[in-house]
Amino acid sequence: MKSYYVYILASKRNGTLYTGVTDNLIKRIWQHKNDLAEGFTKKYKVHMLVYYEDTPDVMSAITREKQLKAWKRQWKIDLIEKNNPGWRDLYSELIT
Repeated sequence: MKSYYVYILASKRNGTLYTGVTDNLIKRIWQHKNDLAEGFTKKYKVHMLVYYEDTPDVMSAITREKQLKAWKRQWKIDLIEKNNPGWRDLYSELIT
């Protein structure tokens, strides 16, 4: 079964945030971390995976991404801190 992921990256705790969607979370975060994804995350050094959720439905993932992008910054911070209060980089947990 295929999975789709909505994720939030941060430059640091309470730093710059970026929300994205992908069907290959490990590969996509690796691309961000290695500045292979041109644009916002490269320019602002937004490389820490601080939140993600998955769904088997691509349209649900896209809808959720749009929803999170429309959220106020504080709502995103609250979501991150509810699930990842230490703002750990979750990427290392994905690859182990």
